[in-house]
Amino acid sequence: MAKQDRAIRTRQTILSAAAKVFELHGYQAATITEILAEAGVTKGALYFHFQSKEELAQGVLSEQDQRLAVPDRACKTQEIVDVIMLHAHRLQTDPMVRAGVRLSLDQQAQDLDRSAPFLNWGQVMRELLEKAQAQGELLPHIVPHETSDVLVGSFAGVQAMSQALSNYQDLDDRVCCLLRHLLPNVVLASVLASVDLSHARGLTVFTELTESLAEEVGVPVG
Repeated sequence: MAKQDRAIRTRQTILSAAAKVFELHGYQAATITEILAEAGVTKGALYFHFQSKEELAQGVLSEQDQRLAVPDRACKTQEIVDVIMLHAHRLQTDPMVRAGVRLSLDQQAQDLDRSAPFLNWGQVMRELLEKAQAQGELLPHIVPHETSDVLVGSFAGVQAMSQALSNYQDLDDRVCCLLRHLLPNVVLASVLASVDLSHARGLTVFTELTESLAEEVGVPVG
């Protein structure tokens, strides 16, 4: 068990180092040598877990996807907002998420499959929209797979703009503005009136998740 735990920690160390290098340099310019230096592990340890730079990049992209989960909400529109705002918050605070987003938008990464984050985001949004529709939260004309593509594509554009203009410092405000413009064309006004669209929503959800995880593992909170 100790050996397995050590292997898990080593793998995470390598992924964190790769994320830092990919975020800083992009996929093409990043090198295994830089990642090894950042991780402080041997070449053998790295290649035990990842056979190539491409596998490292795919690992970072997969880690980004693991950070989409939020608690179930009775109001699925609120859950949609929470997923989006949590991702915005993590872009501001989590190097792994920032690296994953940079990789997914890196048009120079010709040999890297960058479709998975968009497909996974689309699936998460589509399933939540379908649940919201089944609960009568959406306007009659909404087609979930179309709306999910609009939400994912719009977020990708807004976060890229925020990164270029303020290094994500204004991302919460920009995403709130995006949702205030889009959701009235998607969600019934009576439902939207009770949804929390505040710019601090991402931090609120992140704190909720952190406290829940701490309770699960028995770590005191506060």
